[in-house]
Amino acid sequence: MAEDQGRRAFLRLAAAAGGAGLLSACSRSGGTSTASPRASAPAASSAATANGGAGAAAPSGTRSASRSDWAALGHDLSGPLVRPGDAAYTVSKRLFDPRFDSLRPAGVAYCRNPHDVATCLAFVRRFGVPVAARCGGHSYAGWSSTSGLIIDVTRMSGVSVNGSTATVGAGTRLIDFYNGLAAHGRGVPGGSCPTVGIAGLTLGGGVGVVSRAYGLTSDNVQSLQIVTADGQVRTCNSSQNPDLFWACRGGGGGNFGVVTSFTYRTYPAGQIVLFFLSWPWSQAARVISAWQSWAPHAPDALWSNVHLSAAPGGSVPSIQVGGTYLGSLGAAAAQLEKLYAAAGSHPSSPFTETTSWLHAMLVEAGCASLTVNQCHLPTQNPAGQLARASEFAKSDFFTKPLNSHGIGTLLAGVEGFQRAGGAPGAAGGIAFDALGGAVNRVAPGATAFVHRDALFQAQYTTTWPSGAAGAAVARQHAWQQSFWQSMRPYASGQAYQNYIDPALTNWRQAYYGANYARLTQVKGTYDPDRVFTFPQAV
Repeated sequence: MAEDQGRRAFLRLAAAAGGAGLLSACSRSGGTSTASPRASAPAASSAATANGGAGAAAPSGTRSASRSDWAALGHDLSGPLVRPGDAAYTVSKRLFDPRFDSLRPAGVAYCRNPHDVATCLAFVRRFGVPVAARCGGHSYAGWSSTSGLIIDVTRMSGVSVNGSTATVGAGTRLIDFYNGLAAHGRGVPGGSCPTVGIAGLTLGGGVGVVSRAYGLTSDNVQSLQIVTADGQVRTCNSSQNPDLFWACRGGGGGNFGVVTSFTYRTYPAGQIVLFFLSWPWSQAARVISAWQSWAPHAPDALWSNVHLSAAPGGSVPSIQVGGTYLGSLGAAAAQLEKLYAAAGSHPSSPFTETTSWLHAMLVEAGCASLTVNQCHLPTQNPAGQLARASEFAKSDFFTKPLNSHGIGTLLAGVEGFQRAGGAPGAAGGIAFDALGGAVNRVAPGATAFVHRDALFQAQYTTTWPSGAAGAAVARQHAWQQSFWQSMRPYASGQAYQNYIDPALTNWRQAYYGANYARLTQVKGTYDPDRVFTFPQAV
């Protein structure tokens, strides 16, 4: 009976959170790029327009693209070009977050192959049109849109498995990535948000639910195909364009070109253990202390996160621990007993289950009771049952355990959301994802992803229902900023480039650390005219 109650609680959480309660939030950089071709642009362009694009003027001597020029572009593409006034425009211009529905790109090109991408890049270079690459459209800053041309890569999708490797179209969405691999009994570490694009996830690193065992998504890229600003289609691996290959594994989406496919190392994807645990809020301090001494140091087979969440009003905040284990149910239980011993108590109605790899990924995605086809937006799949959502997010990496003061500050921040005056139906909180293991065994300079010494990463999030009053949303945003600021003494100062943060002033150091200098050298080699630029572009 207790196990059945735990299962129902687990599935309710997964369905309600849409993955957010299980692995941070359902947003990733998703091909973030907002670009305009102009020479000698500063790395952190301040030329972003109200449309979210880098709205710089065209280079001197370049005429603006006419209606007939746009029509000619559409004729030259094998995929459709959607323009304002077209029936498909309202849907085509959307990103995942409705906050950006007012953005109005001049065109959305659904590229079917690298030649289409090169054709689009020739057009933007010729006419000085801002350009953005888009896959999932999950940029927290809206930088996968632009006032100019969106290069949408979602028509270049699909998974082809050959032995222990898989070649994957850059437009593949994460749930389809998992499904395509699972059909061959294979897996690759990735995140939880089902509609995020594999390109943005991979290019910014890709922290996921088996990363402690198998590394980041980007750590498992063996080769990739990319169209650079000059229109050249380049293969990048350890021997061909190795500097660009290095940069594309953690250097962030939209900085160096438009990736059209990836080849990944894969792993056997058999049974996997899922667990979901909850404690009363009164035990939160002890659970946090126990979790941070346990999860980052557990065997690689174990991954875990802890999610603290509150709602407006007087309801008590919640604390849940979730995770995966690559092994037997008995071995997983033995690991969980170590957590319980450190916390000094057992969770209420604990739930553990051995299941298939694909079903585990559906559960982590918030799609526990849905099929793969249903685990999409309706605009992506006719059977899709997911909805777009608005969210503010910030991130941190923690390289030291929180002391008692830090834990007190953490809990006070979550409790503060109850008094923040947020919208009815809103939520606010923080999720910690355990690191260590295979992630931290890679040298900081081996790829562009520099964050190799953290115990766990954090994401501070707040969400609200459609139609919420602007004043209430503003109060939620202020709460989030204040909460993040209160944790400054305890965090490392680094931030996750896939949780792109437009308010971050020291983003170069926070995202890339000592790797930033080399990234700028790669940028100068492959995009000297800064065709690809946005407010936090390399």
